[in-house]
Amino acid sequence: MRSFDFTAGTAVVTGAASGIGEALAHALARRGSNLVVLDRDGDRLDAVAAAVRAAHPGRRVDTHLVDLADLCTTARVAEEIRARHPRIRLLINNAGVALGGRFDQVTMDEFHWVVDVNFRAPVQLTHALLPALRAEPGAHLVNVSSLFGLIAPAGQTAYAASKFAVRGFTEALRHELADDGIGVTSVHPGGIATRIARNARVGSGVSPAEFESALRQFEKLLSIPPERAAEVILRGVERRRGRVLIGWSAKLPDLLARVAPGSYGRLLAAGIRVAGGPARRAGRPIPAEVPAGEIG
Repeated sequence: MRSFDFTAGTAVVTGAASGIGEALAHALARRGSNLVVLDRDGDRLDAVAAAVRAAHPGRRVDTHLVDLADLCTTARVAEEIRARHPRIRLLINNAGVALGGRFDQVTMDEFHWVVDVNFRAPVQLTHALLPALRAEPGAHLVNVSSLFGLIAPAGQTAYAASKFAVRGFTEALRHELADDGIGVTSVHPGGIATRIARNARVGSGVSPAEFESALRQFEKLLSIPPERAAEVILRGVERRRGRVLIGWSAKLPDLLARVAPGSYGRLLAAGIRVAGGPARRAGRPIPAEVPAGEIG
């Protein structure tokens, strides 16, 4: 498969109002792509679009305000995008949300909210826009999974389940779409410095004080700039990589899960206690590190 060509193609990016999504929008515009950007935060999304247009007057930037938790609205917006853009060169399902708490500390509504945004929405968008990708020679699809699509720590049942699902969905699509000449990449970021951990929902059964203490410790581990993550992702797209891991905070746990798939949890818990101190004792909920736009 030839290297991906960004120039003059249409790129669709979800979760584009901040974090990696915002960085992707700017990086794609620099590479010559026209943009279709989606997010729930209208003010931030408009600001990103205005900044891209100012920096790159020749680029077309279309915005769509949508809460991906609303699957009916998501379906409608997807059809609008397909009608306006019958040929799409790149689709990046980047948006995600986080939820802190053990399985017995969250409600089923909270669990389903995470799955709807992190998994069902990308599936729905991909299904609706696949004909537009097929219509564009050399198209590419990117689904942003997570470090927690490689390992599954305590306190992240909903998030890990959704991101492992994204990983499996993406890997199957990679095999299905190979004959169509469509590249497919699964992205697994580590500790990216975004706002989503701070904006994570707290399970109904989790003490807010407990969660805040864990969050303060966890945020110290988020050190990779979103701009760097965006560049790593787009280099992977250009080279048609099937899987992209961002940072040693993703690569080392991935190796650990491969070497000790049945027992990495004990090693992970020990590492968390060392990194975070008393506030990260076993059983405390771990906020997700999701490097994504602020959709939820």
